[in-house]
Amino acid sequence: MSATSQTATTTDYDALIIGAGISGLYQLYRLRQLGLRVRVVEAGTGVGGTWYWNRYPGARFDSESYSYGYSFSQELLQEWNWSEHFAAQPETLRYLNHVADRFDLRRDIQFRSRVTAAHWDDAARSWEIALEDGSRLRGRFLITAIGPLSAPTLPRIPGVEDFRGQSCHTARWPHEGVDFAGKRVAVIGTGSTGVQTIQEVAKTAAQLTVFQRTPNWCVPLHNAPITDAEQPAIKANYPEMFRRCQETFACFLHTPDPRKTFEVSPEEREAFWEQRYNNRGFGLWQGNFSDIQTNRAANEELSAFVAKKIRQRVKDPKVAEMLIPKDHGFGTRRVPLETKYYEVYNQPNVELVDIKATPIERITETGLRTSEREFEFDIIVYATGFDAITGSFDRIDIRGVAGRRLKEAWAHGPQTFMGVMVEGFPNMLMLMGPHTALGNIPRSIEYNVDWVTGLIGHMQAKGLSVADARPEAVAAWTEHVKAVGAGLLSNEISSWFTGVNSNVEGKQTRIIARYSGSAPAYRAWCDEVAAKGYREVALG
Repeated sequence: MSATSQTATTTDYDALIIGAGISGLYQLYRLRQLGLRVRVVEAGTGVGGTWYWNRYPGARFDSESYSYGYSFSQELLQEWNWSEHFAAQPETLRYLNHVADRFDLRRDIQFRSRVTAAHWDDAARSWEIALEDGSRLRGRFLITAIGPLSAPTLPRIPGVEDFRGQSCHTARWPHEGVDFAGKRVAVIGTGSTGVQTIQEVAKTAAQLTVFQRTPNWCVPLHNAPITDAEQPAIKANYPEMFRRCQETFACFLHTPDPRKTFEVSPEEREAFWEQRYNNRGFGLWQGNFSDIQTNRAANEELSAFVAKKIRQRVKDPKVAEMLIPKDHGFGTRRVPLETKYYEVYNQPNVELVDIKATPIERITETGLRTSEREFEFDIIVYATGFDAITGSFDRIDIRGVAGRRLKEAWAHGPQTFMGVMVEGFPNMLMLMGPHTALGNIPRSIEYNVDWVTGLIGHMQAKGLSVADARPEAVAAWTEHVKAVGAGLLSNEISSWFTGVNSNVEGKQTRIIARYSGSAPAYRAWCDEVAAKGYREVALG
């Protein structure tokens, strides 16, 4: 694609947004308030992003529903009733469709439009994007709303294309669904999506075989319906709840206890962990003692507590040991929340296979073969995760000043300014890009969008057309991200938190892929940049 080419299909916009998920919808809403002409391009046939693509059985929130929805509209908050404390995917997708309709967002969204390339045209001071169908669009600003977990990966196992039964990745689930009743089913992967899928498949499959490479520490979700009596109290509490989300470390309703693990007696510690284990949501992970993620001995104590729970819940001691992680401590990887997940392995129709001990050698026409035996299946489910954080950027040919490729700029790990900008890629603004505060993602999204909108509004007011992060600002931010990640046990572990994916060529080395400090600290840095007139950004 020529950076300066124009075709009959080219249309000019003030801003182009890639993705119509939670980020893209809200960014469209905010840019309209500035009076901008905006076009959203979306690969799918509908809005929803994560909740459009991930329709696998069991998919649901693990942040409390009411803390996950948008906070920008009081009318929206009051009119929408969540049915469960942790809503399932179909309800979440209905919610996002309701938002799109309520604010008349669809008229600016172009569906079935996958972006293959985005090139900066320095002479025109704009971006040109190419779509899969060959058409092109131009816009002054390019805003990426592509999500940190949106590029699914299949395992690098020979024969994936050979299987003659039904197979699907959890993130590309058939819209018509999959019927597991009476079928022989394989699920490959036991991360968050695998855990949720396994719980559901086990209910109806004639035989479920779970292929596990790395066990994960999972804790109970404790979901429940929201009763009619609870609805008014939830709605009345929204201002206080969102205020709390602004104050907590990762924007969850849970935040670390200020005490350290060994400052309390063993009895107090056990009681505290019991209480957290038996309460809803991420309390045991996000609401634990303040040194759990930095003190190895403290983390080992907590890991032993959760291991004891697994042994209590799984009847076969050998299977229980297979389900207990030995290579990482509790919370150093993303913690899946579950509903009777461990009890699934007590069922006679469920088998667990350790593929570190007996690796999968090949997918066959009728199933798969490990180093130990052959399996026959009707259905194979790949719960093998994502090329996280940078993967969704890598799949687009993004080129900045002088044709420099973003993938090359990030060859040794992302270099960003506040996770929003990249030096040499003017007017490209990232929502939930590398080095932003993740946590309860919609809370972080709203902040990211508001900051981006503030920058564009500032440029409007000053008659400016180009914004590029200064190299010294990028260097300072990237060093800060590394500094706040120092000493965290999670940064010693290979996971999507550290940009590792064994199924992706060149992504076997750990990097600092996310901002590990607190969300309030992240916002304070960004707020100061705005308050001082964006001095770290070259404006012109």
